[in-house]
Amino acid sequence: MRLSELVGKEVINIYDGARLGVVGESDVVIDVRTGQIESIILPNRGGLLGFWVDKQNLVIPWQSIKKIGTEVIIVELDQGHPNFRRHPY
Repeated sequence: MRLSELVGKEVINIYDGARLGVVGESDVVIDVRTGQIESIILPNRGGLLGFWVDKQNLVIPWQSIKKIGTEVIIVELDQGHPNFRRHPY
């Protein structure tokens, strides 16, 4: 699969049904030695308070991706799990 094929797909968390973002608005971490995607970094969706709140990005490990469809990417992230990560990239 090409990276360009992921652009525009919405990311949905199967764990809680949350809409996490769209891949076109994200960054990708790639292992330079293997060329494989390690994770997708989605920007935090800010609301009205987004201007004043510290924005942190959601890091989705490639292993958490369960299915890539024509319009959505299904991931499984337990946001209460100790390995759940948000980063201020």
